[in-house]
Amino acid sequence: MNNIMIINGQKATVSYDPEIEMFRGEFLGLTGGADFYAADVAGLKAEGEVSLRVYLDMCQEKGIEPYRSYSGKFNVRIASALHAVAAMSAAAQGKSLNEWVADAIEDHAGHMA
Repeated sequence: MNNIMIINGQKATVSYDPEIEMFRGEFLGLTGGADFYAADVAGLKAEGEVSLRVYLDMCQEKGIEPYRSYSGKFNVRIASALHAVAAMSAAAQGKSLNEWVADAIEDHAGHMA
């Protein structure tokens, strides 16, 4: 399971790569890739700060928006039986399917906000 580390206000997933015996961090929500590696948590944070600074400087130099924008719309493909259960659950709670899904996402991923 990946963990979240916040570096200079930016969230990054952190995992361990057993092949190279190092921790790997990768920033979330950027328009490009900015990853970083270190043998320990303190080193990972330091490398993350450098990686983020280099990425943001490069974006500024090239006139690129560094942060991904989200429209608020996405398609989800699920089994028809699960779709039916979700629709019935939403109706039973007096919600639209969209509201029900948004609430479920907030309940499960809200800690990332």
